[in-house]
Amino acid sequence: MSETVKKGHPKGLSSLFFTEMWERFSYYGMRALLTIFLTAELATGGFGMDRAESLAVYGLFTALVYLTPIIGGWFADNLIGQRKSIYIGGITMAVGQFLLAASSSASLISAVDSRLSMFYLGLGVLILGNGFFKPNISTIVGDLYENDDPRKDGGFTIFYMGINIGAFLSPFIAGTLGEKVGWPYGFLSAGIGMLIGVIWFYWRRHTLGTLGLPPGAADKGKTSLVIKDWRDILFYSAANFLIVYLVMNFWGATNETVHTIMSWSIGIAGGGFLALSIFKGTSGNTEWSRVLVIIILAFFNIVFWAGFEQAGGTFNLFAADNTDRFIGSFEIPVTWFQNINPIAIVTLAPLFSLIWLKLSKSNLNPRTPIKFAMAMFIGAIAFYIMSIAQDMVTDGGEGTLISPMWLVVVYVLLTIGELMLSPIGLSMVTKLSPRKITSVMMGVWMASFALGNYLAATLESILETYEFDLYPFIAMLMLISGGCLLLLTPLLNKFMKGIH
Repeated sequence: MSETVKKGHPKGLSSLFFTEMWERFSYYGMRALLTIFLTAELATGGFGMDRAESLAVYGLFTALVYLTPIIGGWFADNLIGQRKSIYIGGITMAVGQFLLAASSSASLISAVDSRLSMFYLGLGVLILGNGFFKPNISTIVGDLYENDDPRKDGGFTIFYMGINIGAFLSPFIAGTLGEKVGWPYGFLSAGIGMLIGVIWFYWRRHTLGTLGLPPGAADKGKTSLVIKDWRDILFYSAANFLIVYLVMNFWGATNETVHTIMSWSIGIAGGGFLALSIFKGTSGNTEWSRVLVIIILAFFNIVFWAGFEQAGGTFNLFAADNTDRFIGSFEIPVTWFQNINPIAIVTLAPLFSLIWLKLSKSNLNPRTPIKFAMAMFIGAIAFYIMSIAQDMVTDGGEGTLISPMWLVVVYVLLTIGELMLSPIGLSMVTKLSPRKITSVMMGVWMASFALGNYLAATLESILETYEFDLYPFIAMLMLISGGCLLLLTPLLNKFMKGIH
């Protein structure tokens, strides 16, 4: 590594920064619209779903979005490399967004069944596309640095800022277009954003050198993708669409018993295949103990995201139903509340990147488990505040509206927790994973987001059965998780075998 590079960050970071920014613009634009689109009246182009049904769709989608990276990670590690996977994922996701736009088209408002089929096809295509994109771009970011490079956590924090610039722009553009102009325009802008990301990645490919090329490419003297690789990209992209289409038709033509058997079979087969991949790619006591750390921290990651992802679900509905959104005669669109998190990220991420680097130079940088514990404690405070806000609405009776500042404070606190956990987690996976299965382990890490997202959407209905309130429960869960992490920290540090 040259001295020039050591003084700053590798050129490839900016290429990956803007690629991820546009992909997140696409995803968060769609996410900001999803629950309010599903609950909107049929006459306005929505589907007229109730709160529970819309949250169930949201939860299943966001869970699967973070589960399929295991598949994309395996394909990248074993067959096609990270770079081809990113192109496949980007193209596929753009198609998915365009299908969502078509499903909300005014010309189809009366054909509810056709619209719903097209909508679910779009979601399915998005889910598969994300599986190819998400783990692999993060893996390349990690490959820009050596494991002992003190810039690595900072590099991931900067990369994370790109994620949130995209998340900041999308509610303003895609959210406003969808909510105020028409649903198709919101989803269409999200698809166009994804295509811009793919084009940027192609234009800046030279800054990555040989990183992310197919396995064995270096041995063959390959320094870039060739015509055969581009044929593979088109083939995989088309295959993703076809697979979703066939699965949907098969699902629709079979009964509940077949669905159950199929779901369990896929789950067991997938779990077994994943375990085998990890087993084959891991050797020696050092690698196994580091893999164990990733798995343990993944469980705590589930807890944090079960809370954090209330942002796109219950927080979104709270903003719509229980928040005074008027400034004079202007009503703040519901989707704009999704901007609080990315604004805070963009503001605070450079500061956190600097802090981690300064602390590293003084040998005071907290180890990864400590940062995770701090994230949990801050999350607990955020949900305690949200509990107070919810009590004010409940005590005030039907129609009570409270200041939007309650949501603002909660979003900012959760953002601080996020910065202590999410980019650090991505960096941690690239440091601790055996080289042969880095993308697979990134997929495993993404799977913890999947479970967190699913819990985020279903937790409210589960807790209602036991007469527990959602926000106090999450506050207590995060508090206990933070305490457990502190107790486990000495053991986890030992298992990390010298990795910070």
